[in-house]
Amino acid sequence: MRSEAELRRLMKSRVEPGARGETAIAAVIARLREHGYLDDAAFAEAYARLRQENDKYGARRVGQDLKQKGVKSELIAETLDARYGQTNEEALAREYLERKRLRKPENEKETARIMRRLVAAGFSTGVIYKILRRWDVPEETLSTLDQIEEEPPEE
Repeated sequence: MRSEAELRRLMKSRVEPGARGETAIAAVIARLREHGYLDDAAFAEAYARLRQENDKYGARRVGQDLKQKGVKSELIAETLDARYGQTNEEALAREYLERKRLRKPENEKETARIMRRLVAAGFSTGVIYKILRRWDVPEETLSTLDQIEEEPPEE
């Protein structure tokens, strides 16, 4: 299953350049829509459901992925609200940690690694700090993570 933007991008390299190629792409997309094979709303819902249930990703990560796949922002917002609206983000983050077999960090380096993994999986820093505090990670380590977060990226 693909989004309309992905399909356009893939077909663009396979048709002749110019108006004739664009016409062919438009005809194919119209036909796929007509027969129900191409529907960005269904694609976004299925993608979000699979990423939440199988990969245990947070809403932020799923939203970024859908945007990268060319789904419209309004549709992404609707899909994420429907899929993640009633979800306990902390419980989902704990399921992600369990799925990835990540355990309580023993030092600052492991704590930073877990934080990076959770941020990449799409969880908010508030939820991440909540989990780290429940693991009794020392406040000095958490304040070190705050300083790392606030530093501007090197260019």
